[in-house]
Amino acid sequence: MPKIKVKRASTTIDMTAMCDVSFLLLTFFILTATARQPEPLPVDTPASTVQIKVPDTNLGTITVGGDGKVFFGVTGPNVRMRMLERMSEKYSVGFSQQEKERFSLMEGFGVPFGNLKQIIAMDNAERNKTGLQPGIPADSVGNTPSELNEWILAARYATKEINNAEMRVAIKGDAKEQYPAIKKVIDILQGQKVNKFSLVTNLKGEEKN
Repeated sequence: MPKIKVKRASTTIDMTAMCDVSFLLLTFFILTATARQPEPLPVDTPASTVQIKVPDTNLGTITVGGDGKVFFGVTGPNVRMRMLERMSEKYSVGFSQQEKERFSLMEGFGVPFGNLKQIIAMDNAERNKTGLQPGIPADSVGNTPSELNEWILAARYATKEINNAEMRVAIKGDAKEQYPAIKKVIDILQGQKVNKFSLVTNLKGEEKN
């Protein structure tokens, strides 16, 4: 008895649903991603084997590099705005609401307080030009605390007022920076009884034998 040959149809897979899901995921990641802002003071941090991650919130970062230049930044637009308001009261310099809002978007800065308005008025690309910002003054004058000391203090108070939390401090120093510049920052922190802080480093690769 002859065998009956069954006609084989080619297998087809409808990829429409898969393409829809892929594009939905891609759209989600694009819309929710946060663009990394260029750093006003790029530094080459030293390497270490420690893998403790610094927090993403309630953090003040002091960046030291470029022959002793000091930059400062704090997380959270509301905290930045309140910090600026406290500094405005301290130095009796007024800022408009627009200036406060523009400042709240700046992740870091490094200028004397008297030059802050000019930096706020610039766009992001212009203010981050190399060498434009000379750094925040970190030396005290007689009994008058340094501007860096006042910024850190204002940021700590602002973090407590806005988030009801203590501000953590991280020091991000260039690997080639001289120790006295880092020590100056540490002395300011210790003067405010801040004896616990993080040192930002890069992860050291495994050494080859």
